[in-house]
Amino acid sequence: MKKIGQLIKETSENRIKNTFKSSKGLIIIKYSGVSSPDMSTLRKGLRASGSDLFVVKNSIAKRAMKELGLVDLAKSIETPCGMIFFKDEPVDTSRILCAFRKEHEKLVLEGGLLQDKLLSLKDIEVMSTLPSKEVMRARVVVTLNAPIAKLAIVLNQTLKKFVYCLDQIKQKKTS
Repeated sequence: MKKIGQLIKETSENRIKNTFKSSKGLIIIKYSGVSSPDMSTLRKGLRASGSDLFVVKNSIAKRAMKELGLVDLAKSIETPCGMIFFKDEPVDTSRILCAFRKEHEKLVLEGGLLQDKLLSLKDIEVMSTLPSKEVMRARVVVTLNAPIAKLAIVLNQTLKKFVYCLDQIKQKKTS
């Protein structure tokens, strides 16, 4: 029979692995010096964007990362850290983290992973400045629509000129 501590460790490790497999990526943060109420505020904001913040023992996190083949990320787990898994929009998650970090300087963004690409602090900061997916879609639609709209305007003007020309010919013949 396994001890309770061992069961808790295995459960935590399996939770990390399963959450990672169902997410698009993760960001590792160091939160030493950030108060518990502030961490709760961060959790709520992240949950609203479809992300989850896990805080587990470093040894469990390192073991799970190594078993997932993320040896480079496992090296960044040293001091008390949290792992943020995002399922939908990494831009929203990075925006929330960067805004929170401006208010709480003790929070450190260590790095992360986005679909097999390692993320540095700079990558996360750049992602936070990108527009949301809806805004990008709107821009694409406007860009694709612009040539069609211009063509319609040109064709409309050509028809107007043709009608105007016919009207002028009609007026000359009647006068």
